[in-house]
Amino acid sequence: MSLRDRIGEDVKTAMKSGDKDRVGVLRMLRARIQEAEVAARAGKGRDHVLEDPEIVEAIASYAKQRKDSIEAFRKAGREDLASREESELRIVQEYLPKPLGEEEVRAIVGEAIAESGARSPKEMGAVMKLVMPKVKGAADGKRVQEIVKEMLAEASSGA
Repeated sequence: MSLRDRIGEDVKTAMKSGDKDRVGVLRMLRARIQEAEVAARAGKGRDHVLEDPEIVEAIASYAKQRKDSIEAFRKAGREDLASREESELRIVQEYLPKPLGEEEVRAIVGEAIAESGARSPKEMGAVMKLVMPKVKGAADGKRVQEIVKEMLAEASSGA
């Protein structure tokens, strides 16, 4: 079952059970997927239908927005809104790949450094280009960037 179909089925289930919050979040996810599809059609033709990896990308973007909102609400002292966003984020995360652990990300970064031949932080772009497709939706981009920077610094210092 495709991710799009799974979300559609889950909307029906949530409607039948009367879970209004879940229905709202899932409908928003479907809207985000449609927006991404319309945007993709501009470059890939009007008959283009998003595949699961593209859908995961759209959902990951939505999840990132939720995380940013949580952070902003907390800074503004609005814990009520932050906790609402967190409950929505938990629903969204059900449709993303299982998050990668620190060691898994480090292993992927290590492979990418070896593959690219990068030896200094100046070559970070080449490494990120190899890493991000492998961790998309399963690891925070900022944290991946920190790990790449750290490992490249270690490589350049000969540690």
